[in-house]
Amino acid sequence: MTERKPPGVDFESWIDRQIREASERGDFANLKGIGKPLRHLDQPYDELWWIKDKMSREDLSYLPPTLVLRKEAQDALETARQAPTEASLRRILTAVNGRIREAIRAPLEGPPLRLSPFDIDEIAREWRQRHGR
Repeated sequence: MTERKPPGVDFESWIDRQIREASERGDFANLKGIGKPLRHLDQPYDELWWIKDKMSREDLSYLPPTLVLRKEAQDALETARQAPTEASLRRILTAVNGRIREAIRAPLEGPPLRLSPFDIDEIAREWRQRHGR
């Protein structure tokens, strides 16, 4: 932390002195990104820029739980349709149906879920037709 500006010292000269001393100590040597333009200068100001930047750097994302469950259900249905056996199809859909029922019983945060449990018997029938069983 820098020292406080002494009374009676011109503000600009105090700042200049702080920068000069830090530079002489080598505090600015080998800084990450030195000589590179600042990112996002051409974009409009966003109050949450620092959160979005940190999430991007750390490869994080956030979706409301209802959207996560919708995506999970969509992926589960696709995986189930490509399952090698009817038993694995049923196991996959039974698991996701349990999560859907729980979300219907105790609504999740986010936009409306707009999901109902899958009809496992109907999807299994379609699977058997595609696989000639």
